[in-house]
Amino acid sequence: QVQLVESGGGLVQAGGSLRLSCAASGRMVFSSYAMAWFRQAPGKEREIVATINWSGSSIRYADSVKGRFTISRDDVKNTVYLQMNSLKSEDTAVYYCAADYGVGSPLIDKYSYWGQGTQVTVSS
Repeated sequence: QVQLVESGGGLVQAGGSLRLSCAASGRMVFSSYAMAWFRQAPGKEREIVATINWSGSSIRYADSVKGRFTISRDDVKNTVYLQMNSLKSEDTAVYYCAADYGVGSPLIDKYSYWGQGTQVTVSS
């Protein structure tokens, strides 16, 4: 089995920063997987935030977070990170990490493994 466990969420004021972590464990070779962060706000569909391919050479961001968020990975620690700066109230959502044995798609149904999510609340 594969487990993805997110951490680092919380309450922050607009303009502040948070760093999310997602630790992977179980029957997976972490360095072979593309990783992604998605988010889901109340009453809205889950949407892509950022993807990083297996080697870290290809990174993509949603337009709404470009220039503010940074995705990175540490294959020694089997962990993917999301550094979130200049947070806005519209960033409030549950943030999920996901793993894809592929190149890193923005499509939800391409991802085989999901974490349980971590709440990020940005107060204005």
